[in-house]
Amino acid sequence: MSPTGIVITALAIVIVVVIGIVVWSSARRRALRSRFGPEYDRVVAEQSSRSAAEQELRDRERRHAELTITPLSDESRRRYATAWEEIQARFIDAPDQAVGAADDLVTRLISERGYPTGDYSDQLAHLSVEHARTLTSYREAHDIHLRNQRGEASTEDLRQAVVHYRELFADLLGADPVRHHQEAEPARPTAPDQHHRSNADENRPDTPHVTTR
Repeated sequence: MSPTGIVITALAIVIVVVIGIVVWSSARRRALRSRFGPEYDRVVAEQSSRSAAEQELRDRERRHAELTITPLSDESRRRYATAWEEIQARFIDAPDQAVGAADDLVTRLISERGYPTGDYSDQLAHLSVEHARTLTSYREAHDIHLRNQRGEASTEDLRQAVVHYRELFADLLGADPVRHHQEAEPARPTAPDQHHRSNADENRPDTPHVTTR
């Protein structure tokens, strides 16, 4: 083969290799975007570069693979669903306590599924691998919970917190925690006063449809 032919062949090989690397990198990027959804953009914004962000997400996948994620039994699922209904009913008379109870219940569910709950940042990182699309709601709910502990959250904030907690709760539970026949009949406050009844019903967190996994 002539020197010119060797050069052309070498260039062709390089081009093929480069194209292969580009295609492979694009496929990996699409896979990360598909899996992490909005969490992908969040991590890219937080990291110094896109490559650093994607490495962080791949590290999350690796750490998640080391966990033993446990499906809930039917009994556990019913128990958690009942506990959630009690929290929504409790919200009518004690919204601040209901938000604290919701945070505790979600944390217990996260733990029972097999996720570490010791460090909040690590907890978010582990959850992001399989529950990224409800993670923003969980962050917002937890932030309101912390504001509530400082006495800085309004009743509407607390209502939103319960709604947000419910999104991750349903995702982890694998089902909407509120049975449909009860959604049409909101819990009523125990006080006989009609004015109190009306205000309490307005304070009850709504129950939008949640798409479960």
